[in-house]
Amino acid sequence: MTGMAVSSFCCFTQLFGQEKAKRMLSRSLAAGRVPHAYIFKGPEGVGKRLFARGVAAAVNCRDKERIGACGVCVSCKKFRSMNHPDFQVVSPEKGVIKIDQIRRLTKELSYPPYESTMRVVVLEDVQTMRREAANSLLKTLEEPPENNLLILTAEASQEILPTLTSRCQVVPFSQLSVDDTVTILVQQGVEREAALLLARLSEGSPGKALLFHKTAMIGLWRKTVSFLSDKAMDADRDVGELLHLAENMASLKEELPSLLGLLKIWLRDLLLGGAADGSGAITGTISGKSWHSSELFVKLQAIDRAERELARNCTRSLVCEVLLFKLQC
Repeated sequence: MTGMAVSSFCCFTQLFGQEKAKRMLSRSLAAGRVPHAYIFKGPEGVGKRLFARGVAAAVNCRDKERIGACGVCVSCKKFRSMNHPDFQVVSPEKGVIKIDQIRRLTKELSYPPYESTMRVVVLEDVQTMRREAANSLLKTLEEPPENNLLILTAEASQEILPTLTSRCQVVPFSQLSVDDTVTILVQQGVEREAALLLARLSEGSPGKALLFHKTAMIGLWRKTVSFLSDKAMDADRDVGELLHLAENMASLKEELPSLLGLLKIWLRDLLLGGAADGSGAITGTISGKSWHSSELFVKLQAIDRAERELARNCTRSLVCEVLLFKLQC
């Protein structure tokens, strides 16, 4: 298999990284041995769904002289417009894939594809599937109808039934590099400084990073760093401003742990010198107070303590107030 074949396989979906997944699928397509079911297993937001659409387009591409999707034939154009009759996505309803969804799918699979060689069905986040739904799906996986390809996506950190895994070919997905994540975020309109922050916080998950970007978290992080770095600020004198900032932090709710994660990245960069050398460090533009390494360790420990208190469902506003007092000193 040439490098050109592997890279061209995903030109339609522009997937970054995931070279192992690309090689596995390219070999299967080249040999004409596509199994009846795959499980794409890996971290959230690293391209599993995007790659599944690319596989569906590749399987049904009209250009049989190449490995992958040409992007220009009638079938590929329908995939590009998300309007292909033989491509279906089953997503969790209110966080769960239910047995009624699987029963409807099983009935649909009994009919031949509308216009393509292969119908492709993507079942997203199968770790959310209830046991009765999983058992119903097992029957389909044990006796798969012809001309149907099922692609299951699963979050690597959560368990799925071993019986599902044993009946599918598992394709592993991994975290992306910081550089690849930043590139994707910048392409999505995120400014580079924020992209560096989000790439590190999301640990190589562009999908997760984009969700963070939609919140007020980055702006609030900047306000918090500015407040803590300002030499003129005094926690006793400016207590009103501190309490207002703590209130804003607490209002983040589910995103508050991620904000604390950003603050930890900032403090760790300060501990390492805060160089803005293009390696992903984020403190080069931050000026203000100078803390000794022992003080930075104390501040990091204070954030760790705040994270534990939040995990115990302590009052968010009180946790934020106490934390800011400790960080401002």
